[in-house]
Amino acid sequence: MSGYERPGGGTTVHGHCEPRFAAVRRAFEENFRERQELGAAVAVVLEGRTVVDLWGGWADAAHTRPWERDTLVNVWSTTKGPVALCAHVLADRGLLDLDAPVAAYWPEFAAAGKDKVLVRHLLSHRAGLAGLREPHSLEQLCDWELTTQRLAATEPWWEPGTRSGYHALTYGHLVGEVVRRVSGLSPGVFLEREVSGPLGADFRIGVADEDFGRVAELVQPPVAPGGERATASAQPAPVVIAALANPPVSAAGANSPGWRAAEIPAANGHGTARAVADLYAVLAGRGAHRGLRLLSPEAAERVREGQGRCLDLVLGAGLGGETEAGLGLWLSGPEGSYGPNPRAFGHDGYGGSCGLADPEAGVALGYVMNRMGPHIVDDPRKRALVEALYGAL
Repeated sequence: MSGYERPGGGTTVHGHCEPRFAAVRRAFEENFRERQELGAAVAVVLEGRTVVDLWGGWADAAHTRPWERDTLVNVWSTTKGPVALCAHVLADRGLLDLDAPVAAYWPEFAAAGKDKVLVRHLLSHRAGLAGLREPHSLEQLCDWELTTQRLAATEPWWEPGTRSGYHALTYGHLVGEVVRRVSGLSPGVFLEREVSGPLGADFRIGVADEDFGRVAELVQPPVAPGGERATASAQPAPVVIAALANPPVSAAGANSPGWRAAEIPAANGHGTARAVADLYAVLAGRGAHRGLRLLSPEAAERVREGQGRCLDLVLGAGLGGETEAGLGLWLSGPEGSYGPNPRAFGHDGYGGSCGLADPEAGVALGYVMNRMGPHIVDDPRKRALVEALYGAL
């Protein structure tokens, strides 16, 4: 398909889709007709070639701005994949040892018994720093120095290295500060100079003023129904509150100029689906994409080095049981979150977005949207696209 077509629900879908992947196009159209999609885009890269690049709908709740080819949107935790990629680039260059103590690069981090926390623990959500113990506002989260100082001073919630507990908001400051200490560049600047810029991927952590006009408006999700795969709990544990609600985040906060301009590498990457697919395609391509080698094959493989299955201490039963983090992304595992290959890997973003890499199939997928669903992981729209993709392979 080229140009556009108007599915039965009346939404115009633009872009192109190779005939082999017509099922992905149909699933994307069905998301508008049957799953209340507002504005969205999906892209698929197969063996280094873009075979699906579709977008449609509206960039705002009032239906006044059509979703364009270059519309940017906040992808929440799908950002964590590109941030991990930055750390692995430094490790592959011999500048960062993933088995070294974090304090070797960030001396202040050794406080409160954290001297033995390793860099790999940060990448795999095993550092015990899923959230701050003291109240931390959204404005303070946007303050890089304050947030990293507080993380360096705080004590872990559990013995580091023994369990995973989703570092929803702290992940990016933790990994990002190591990137900054090693490279001298903030994670957003490092990503642009060393990864997304050379790739030509329209993705950034911290949006420049001149790009605000093409950022889609996020729409707050409904409350998750009881019993679904969400982090619902009548009386959540203190670590869950710290990880997911300190500070509380929402579409309204993410739509603010302060959030968009800040560097919050766990949650405020802004990009197109095409850019997400290109970034994850580096991993699907075993370190290379578009003629650019960013990682050695060995370094690319290390990203999905499993750190042990367990029931996550933050997301817990909301993930449907035990899961396994690699060094920066989550393995598909028997749950099939990223397709039927249990060695495929990726990351979801709060409300629905997703980046996926499957080196065995040579495929990467990026999906972004602005009407957030109630799920932290495995939104039905994402699942429909992933199932359609693998049905076509």
